[in-house]
Amino acid sequence: MSDTILIVDDEKEIADLIAVYLENENFTVLRAYTAAQALQYIQQHTHSLDLAILDVMLPDMTGFDLCQHIRRTYQYPIIMLTAKGEEIDKITGLTLGADDYMTKPFLPLELVARVKAQLRRYKRYQSGAPADTDMFTCSGLILNSRTHECTLNERPLSLTPTEFSILEILLRQKGSVVSAEDLFHQIWQDEYYTKSNNTITVHIRHLREKMGDSFENPKYIKTVWGCGYKIET
Repeated sequence: MSDTILIVDDEKEIADLIAVYLENENFTVLRAYTAAQALQYIQQHTHSLDLAILDVMLPDMTGFDLCQHIRRTYQYPIIMLTAKGEEIDKITGLTLGADDYMTKPFLPLELVARVKAQLRRYKRYQSGAPADTDMFTCSGLILNSRTHECTLNERPLSLTPTEFSILEILLRQKGSVVSAEDLFHQIWQDEYYTKSNNTITVHIRHLREKMGDSFENPKYIKTVWGCGYKIET
């Protein structure tokens, strides 16, 4: 069965163009031109949606609000489409639970590559990753890669698949510095990372917020300036 992708964009030409490229890769595509229509699809396809592509600017609801609505119930990947140069849109989308973003105008083939990368990661998240060990601990933080559960001082942490993957990588390499570029490639397995890409930075910040970790003196995820991030032993 092919993966089902929901495209939400009020610019019909853009939604239809994305659909053509995805359908050429044998994806099943649902197109919504309003948030209301998207919400109907989400309700109708509760168990079959695998990924959503959301435009930020919609006539009846922002893509941010729609992203929040999805994240209250579902964990499938979300890619946001943002206006050119609107850095705050990218940061806001990632903070609200989106997994990636693309800036308009974009290359359709690059979007297809990102869709595939997100689906690979999500399926790995759902099925459980083969690994030398399933359980990682650090000062009250417990992560189980087999069940994909994470607790901090016995309090469950509600993490998106991307956040879980970042934390798992850092715990697997506990004591070592992992660069943002390495984190990016390990999670998405693609080559579209650039030095100006702040995707990992935003996800790290969101992780710290969920963990109640301070930015100035973090207990868990420490920033090694100019190098990357690490969780100390």
